[in-house]
Amino acid sequence: MAVSVFVSPAVALFAGIVLALFVGNPYGALSKKVSKYLLQAAVVGLGFGMNLHESLAAGKDGIIFTIVSVTGVMVIGYSIGRMMGILPKLSYLISAGTAICGGSAIAAVSPVVKADDNETSISLAVIFTLNAIALFIFPPIGEMLGLTQNQFGLWAAIAIHDTSSVVGAASIYGEEALKVATTVKLTRALWIIPLSIVSIFIFARQNRNQEGEKTKINIPWFIFLFILAMVINTYISLPEGLLEVIKVASHKALSVTLFLVGCGLSVASIKKVGFKPVLLGVILWIIISVVTLFVVL
Repeated sequence: MAVSVFVSPAVALFAGIVLALFVGNPYGALSKKVSKYLLQAAVVGLGFGMNLHESLAAGKDGIIFTIVSVTGVMVIGYSIGRMMGILPKLSYLISAGTAICGGSAIAAVSPVVKADDNETSISLAVIFTLNAIALFIFPPIGEMLGLTQNQFGLWAAIAIHDTSSVVGAASIYGEEALKVATTVKLTRALWIIPLSIVSIFIFARQNRNQEGEKTKINIPWFIFLFILAMVINTYISLPEGLLEVIKVASHKALSVTLFLVGCGLSVASIKKVGFKPVLLGVILWIIISVVTLFVVL
């Protein structure tokens, strides 16, 4: 893990995947927990390198994309899932992961809809696999199409599921792409809250037998810390040396995070995904990637 501090995000992810597939990860649960909080810390640190006014201007168009894409993907994904005969909750979780922010959305929505462990783990495996692929293929595609930093940031934030892969891909593409992608992605992630609330009513009938249980909605509080960091950086003059330390530490933390994310992949998780859920995930991914690309261009 220490080596991942000194390499790029893409190399760190690849190293984690190789380690997981050929050696295995005996500390899977610990890696997952550490990567979750390390990513949140890295994202908050990135906020100290952003100006609030510039970020809002860069993310303005992304807000419109987010509203349209989140609503569209949820409706299309759930409908296609029903046609394919996939369990409703599994289709819903894969759609939520694609529409908002990958594993974070699935983790937030699954207890609300009372999905079982199998449905949750399969949806996470589908989204995780596509995230790993996205981190490697999006930057080269962006270069091939001649996307600007702003265009790539918008595209990555909407078309890539998980925050870690969005930030990783954008950091590979460039500093400006990273700023745009992070702002738009975290705006998109805020949709976890309304989606969780709406999900309670959508699945109320199916979950009536568990009506007495208290429903918990997981709010991504670190997003508000990211916004606070931008506000502080915009209105308070912090020492340049301190800002540089925070910036470097955030990028290094991101590399370690992606290494740990890669370590979470296993042959068993790939096998248990099955064909139909993967196909649904790929279809949704292609739809949102192509549509968003046309809008960006």
